[in-house]
Amino acid sequence: MRIGQFKLEQRTEEYVVDNGVIQVKVHLSEGNVSLNWSSGAALVGLYAEARYGLEQLRSTFYSKHYVNEASVQSIEDGYGKGLHWSFEHEEIGKPLMRQHFRMYEQLPYLLMELEVESELEWETNEITPLAAYLNDGSIAQFGTGADASEEIRALFVPFDNDKWVRFASHVIPCSVHSYETTAIYRAQSRNGFVIGSVTHDTWKTGVVVEGTFSEDLGRLRVYGGAADMQTRDTLAHGALRGKSIVSPTIFVGAFSDYRDGLEQYGKANAVLAPALPWEGGIPMGWNSWSAVMDKLDYDVYTHTSDFFAKELQQNSFADKNDSLYVNFDACWQNLSEEQMKDAVRRVKANGQKPGIYFTPFAFWGSDPNSPVEGTDDRVLYRDILIKNQAGQPLPKLDGAFPIDPTHPEAQERIKRTLDSFVELGFDYVKLDFLAHGSMEGVFHDESVRTGIQAYNIGMALVRDTLAPERVGRPFLINLSIAPLFPHGYAHSRRVSCDAFGTINDTEYMLNALTYGWWINDNLYRFNDPDHVVLFKSVNQRAISEHEGRSRLNSAVISGTSLLLGDDYRMEEAAQRAKEWMTNPEIMALAKRGVTFRPVECTSGNKSENLFMLSTEEGTYVAAFNFEAEKESILLASFARMGIDSSKGIVVRDLWSGQEGQLETEGDGYRIELAPSESKLLLYVQA
Repeated sequence: MRIGQFKLEQRTEEYVVDNGVIQVKVHLSEGNVSLNWSSGAALVGLYAEARYGLEQLRSTFYSKHYVNEASVQSIEDGYGKGLHWSFEHEEIGKPLMRQHFRMYEQLPYLLMELEVESELEWETNEITPLAAYLNDGSIAQFGTGADASEEIRALFVPFDNDKWVRFASHVIPCSVHSYETTAIYRAQSRNGFVIGSVTHDTWKTGVVVEGTFSEDLGRLRVYGGAADMQTRDTLAHGALRGKSIVSPTIFVGAFSDYRDGLEQYGKANAVLAPALPWEGGIPMGWNSWSAVMDKLDYDVYTHTSDFFAKELQQNSFADKNDSLYVNFDACWQNLSEEQMKDAVRRVKANGQKPGIYFTPFAFWGSDPNSPVEGTDDRVLYRDILIKNQAGQPLPKLDGAFPIDPTHPEAQERIKRTLDSFVELGFDYVKLDFLAHGSMEGVFHDESVRTGIQAYNIGMALVRDTLAPERVGRPFLINLSIAPLFPHGYAHSRRVSCDAFGTINDTEYMLNALTYGWWINDNLYRFNDPDHVVLFKSVNQRAISEHEGRSRLNSAVISGTSLLLGDDYRMEEAAQRAKEWMTNPEIMALAKRGVTFRPVECTSGNKSENLFMLSTEEGTYVAAFNFEAEKESILLASFARMGIDSSKGIVVRDLWSGQEGQLETEGDGYRIELAPSESKLLLYVQA
């Protein structure tokens, strides 16, 4: 039977659905599924699970399995034309398990979810739409071109960017617990799978990848209900209740290049929840934290604004089409009300936009019985904090108590604060420590059962309060420490935790870009590489020129809200800014707002040192030496970067402007770097 481009075939022990790219085999006697791609990739032995009281339901433990013919329907949505169908599992005395599949014409991925339905209401805090466990052998076969001797890597994606967490690619044998998504790939051929959640309204999704032997992927588990130290939780994941409970929707795809797969995964998320639109220019400017931290005052803020206006503003760093921001970070309360108003006036008079800082879900006081500001002492912070089952506030995280995003008084506090920012004339807000609002607990709104449900409510309030149609002008929302998902509530998000100016800071931030470049312009319009220190942050030593320029280069390739972070009352900081931030070609590259792609993803929990961007004018390459005391020679492969060097290559150094014919060495070329040095190069066919 055919439905459009889909071929459906009923066999004795199998039901097969094929879209020409993916063939799904439903094993009717065993209760599991195999996925086979036309590339030769496959995942086998996949089944579903759910926690049901003290029992673990598993589709393969049921006695009756069938494809419900009534569920087979043509669909058309943001993914294209497709087919929906359900694989159902029945057992007397147990809930019905339904695995829903959505396949689309010519797409190398499908979407699936698990629905568990009981005659009576029940509850669970763990539901697993996709799992496969083997002690011997492998559940994964990689596509044609993959060598069985190649190492298999599994990607760890952190839940948030707090506490200097790092992305990491682990070589199997290993056990990896990732959050929301992972990639499983052969390092050399790049063949691999990308698996992850595309719905983020209810569940925190965990992804477990394990293998005992280097050639085998032995176990895979994708489940809703993750709650642990990485999600910052001290309580178990909240339990959903009802007759029918549905898992997160899971993306499962196989790709000849896992990097393409991660980008397609990002786009698949954006179909359901688009990035918050931004029509303005690329955000550029300054933020106060790294420059002065808690020493923030009127003088440094206004001096920075004047410095930009005089030295940088009309000299490549920004122009009338760009968004140039001068931003307060934490401790802006150091200024008096009159100083604040005058500082905003000064920035606007200089043709810039002022920004400010807020932590909507974090209470920094030590006494929960403190009154909430603006409530005439009738509301205490204890009233609006997330509670445990005993009615006590959750423990502090990063020194602050988590605030309940569902509490009406907490919501009024957010609206009062954001409205005051709008009234004062600000055009940008940095929202920090947002994971507090996603922690599991007991919420004021009893219909809210999970931390992600609460977080969505709080972030939707922020987005709607600052909507351009409400405030009458564009208002840029930037997230600092925050969960990666859910998205769609802000224009930019920091890819890492705090990063200042040393070469170690650059490497740390680029670790996040190595494995999270695909976030840019899919989940958020901009990746934020944090504040770019060119000379000295207040809490660190002065950095060398190579370190400072490497930090700047790391931001330029991030795709990027480029906010500087020096105190320009220091002569050396001012001089570097005047020399570096007025380079037309470097600034033009930053203003593309496009993220470079890593050439490889095999650096473990470190950063790769080669990134690239293919454009009509040629291929841009960013090369980094993360060694502070040693020179480095990088051997860059044309083949790995997809560059045709058969007719010769002309290279231009964007910083020096020097251009010449490239001397190749075999399939590649040598890039020589001094300690902490980096280069931005453009390669053009001769």
